[in-house]
Amino acid sequence: MVFTDAHSNSAVCTPTRYGVLTGRYCWRSRLKQGVLFGYSRELIEHDRLTVPAFLRSSGYRTACIGKWHLGLGWRMKDGGLVPPEHVGLSDPGVDYSRTPAYGPHTAGFDYSFILPSSLDMPPYCYLENGHVLDAPGDVCAASARPAFWREGAIAPGVEHETSLLEFTRRAETFIADHAREAPETPFFLYWAPPSPHTPHVPRPPFRGKSACGAYGDYVAEHDWSIAQLLKALDRNGLRENTLVIVTSDNGAHMRGNGFDIEREYGHRSNHIYRGQKADVWDGGHRVPFLARWPGIIPTGSRCSELVCLTDLLATCAELTGHELPEGSGEDSISFLPLLKGEKPPGGRKSLVHSSFYGHKSIRHGDWKLIDSPDGGGFSTASKTVSKTASKTVDSSGDRQLYHMKSDPSETRNLYASEPKCGRELLDQLLKIQSRP
Repeated sequence: MVFTDAHSNSAVCTPTRYGVLTGRYCWRSRLKQGVLFGYSRELIEHDRLTVPAFLRSSGYRTACIGKWHLGLGWRMKDGGLVPPEHVGLSDPGVDYSRTPAYGPHTAGFDYSFILPSSLDMPPYCYLENGHVLDAPGDVCAASARPAFWREGAIAPGVEHETSLLEFTRRAETFIADHAREAPETPFFLYWAPPSPHTPHVPRPPFRGKSACGAYGDYVAEHDWSIAQLLKALDRNGLRENTLVIVTSDNGAHMRGNGFDIEREYGHRSNHIYRGQKADVWDGGHRVPFLARWPGIIPTGSRCSELVCLTDLLATCAELTGHELPEGSGEDSISFLPLLKGEKPPGGRKSLVHSSFYGHKSIRHGDWKLIDSPDGGGFSTASKTVSKTASKTVDSSGDRQLYHMKSDPSETRNLYASEPKCGRELLDQLLKIQSRP
C-alpha cells in the first residue's frame, strides 16, 4: 500500500524520531527547534512510554539497528553524566569504557546496535546493547560534499562508506537469529539506516547506478539494503506474518551549501511539493510511506488518507489489542484500519508540523495554515523561532494559508482572502499547542 498523504511530524530527523517512538510531538519535549548532536543528553523522558517498551510488554522481542540520534547518557571520566547544557561537536570528556546511562537499551529495546547520531556527526563509533565496541581514538578530518561529514573522533573499524552495509548485515542477522531461536515470538525491528542522509558515500557496486550523482547512487544502495531485509524475511519464513513499513524522517535535502540536485541533475526529490528538508512547507515533511503485510493489505493498493509517523504507537496498540496507558501517545492515532482498506470515521483529521527553527503549521482537511511568513528551514534565511501567541495577526505577510487540494505546491497564499478559515486553524493550532 502506498500512502500519498503521509507526513513526518517534523522536517528534521531528531524530533521526528522522538515522535515515531513516543507518539508525541517533539515540541512538547525540551527540544523546541533543531536537532541533537552526538554527545547530547537523552531526549526521551525516562517515564515516557515508547513503542518498543509497549510492544515488549505485549510479548514482542524488540531491536534497534542504525542511526539513533536521540541522545545518550554518556558518562564522563569522573563517573558523572555529560552536562545537559553541553551542545556541539566537541568531546566533553567521555569515558567510552562506561555504559551510557540512557539510550536504546533503556528505552525498551532488547537488542541495539547503533551510531550515536548521524553519520556526519562525531563520535563515529558503534554501540551494541549500550557498550561501545571500539573507543574513538583518531580524529577524522572533515569532508566536503557529497561525502560530507564533520571533524571528530572515529573508532577503529568504522568507515563511512561501509556503515550502511554494516547495519544491513546486522539486521539480516537479527532476523535469522530470531527465526531460529524464537520463531513463535513476535518481533519489532526499528531499522534506521544512515542513508540517504549525508555523507553520500555509495559503495563501488552502486556508483554510476543512477543519473543523479552520488546522492542518487546512495539512494540506489539504500533501496538495495531494503531489498536484502525483505529477502531475509522470505528466507526465514517470516514474510506472511510480518508488517513492513518503509518511510523517511523528513523530506529530501535538495539544495544549499554549494549543491543543487535539481539544477545539476534535473531531479526533484520532493516532486511537486514546495521546499525541502527542514522547511514547514510540504517538501519538508511529506514523506514516502509504503506498507506490506501479505493477506492483510490489499496488494498494489493506495491510500490518500492523512497519516503521521507519530501514529505508530496507537497503531501498535490497536494491533495488539492492548490499550495505551493514560498520558501516553498523546498525538498518536491508529492507521490500522487503513492498512486493511477500511476508512473509519475516527481517523486523523488534523496534523501539526514543525520546521528546523520551530515554526509550526497545521493541516486540517484540505487546508493548511503556516504560522510563519516563510518556511522556517533551509530554503529561507529566517532563523527566528515562530512566536505563536494568543493574538491574531491579520496581515497575509505574517502567516500563510493554502488549499492543498487545489494548490498542493503552496503557491497561492490565501490568508488575507480567507480570514475566517485562517483564524479557525490558528485557534485549533493554539489549542493543540496548549495541551501538555
